[in-house]
Amino acid sequence: MTIHTVPEAAVRSAEARVAGYDWQALAEEMSGYGCAVMEKLLTSEECREIAGLYPDESHFRSHVHMARHGFGKGEYRYFRYPLPELIGGLRTALYPRLAAVANDWNERMGIAQRYPDEHAAFLKQCYEQGQTRPTPLLLQYVAGDFNCLHQDLYGDLAFPLQVAILLSEPDKDFTGGEFVLTEQRPRMQSRAEVVPLRQGDAVAFAVHNRPVQGSKGSYRVNLRHGVSRLRSGLRHTVGIIFHDAK
Repeated sequence: MTIHTVPEAAVRSAEARVAGYDWQALAEEMSGYGCAVMEKLLTSEECREIAGLYPDESHFRSHVHMARHGFGKGEYRYFRYPLPELIGGLRTALYPRLAAVANDWNERMGIAQRYPDEHAAFLKQCYEQGQTRPTPLLLQYVAGDFNCLHQDLYGDLAFPLQVAILLSEPDKDFTGGEFVLTEQRPRMQSRAEVVPLRQGDAVAFAVHNRPVQGSKGSYRVNLRHGVSRLRSGLRHTVGIIFHDAK
C-alpha cells in the first residue's frame, strides 16, 4: 500500500494560503446553506496553468465523456498520482479545516464516523477499504454542455465535503455554466442554491448529507450538485475530492 505524499514546500505554501480565510464564518456558512465560497483561492495565472494541463494525457488516469454515461454533456479527466503540487498541496491543507466541519455534522446527525486530523491518515482508511484511485479532476465544458445533479461518492468511505475551483472567467471566457446545489428536505419541496463564482474562487460544499436544526433536534437533508448549461465559450473547473475511489 502506497500513500502518495505531497512535497512539504507545496503543503506549507497551501497551508499559508488557506489560513488567510475566516474559517469560523466559512463553517457557519457551510452549516447554514450547505456551501461556502473562498474568494480568490487561486490567482489568474495559477488558473491558466491548471487549465492548460487538460490536453496533456500524461497528467491523468482516465477521460470521461459525460453523455456516454448519462451524466450530462461535457467531459472531465481524473488526475493520476502524484497530483500536481498545487492541487495536492491544497487537498492536504484544506482537509483539516473541513474535517472539523465534517465531524461536527456527523455528531449532529448521529453518525459514528469521525475523520482524522490529517489527510494522509484518512487516505490510509480509504486504501484499507480498497479505494486507491485518485479523485481530483479537471472538467471542461463548451457551449451547450451541462452537468446533471449528482453526488461524488466513489465507494463506501466518502468524505462529506468537497471543493470546486473555477478556472475560467465568467462573461469573458464563457457565459452560463453556473454552479448549482440542490437540497432535498424531508416532506418538503427541494431548495436550490445558485453559487456565483469568479475566476480563482472556490466553493466548498456538502457531498451527500448535512444536518439541519429542526424543532425536535437535527435532521438530515440530501444534497446534489451540478452545473447549468453553458451558453457560450469554454469553462474549466478543478474539483478536489478528499476520498479516493475504488
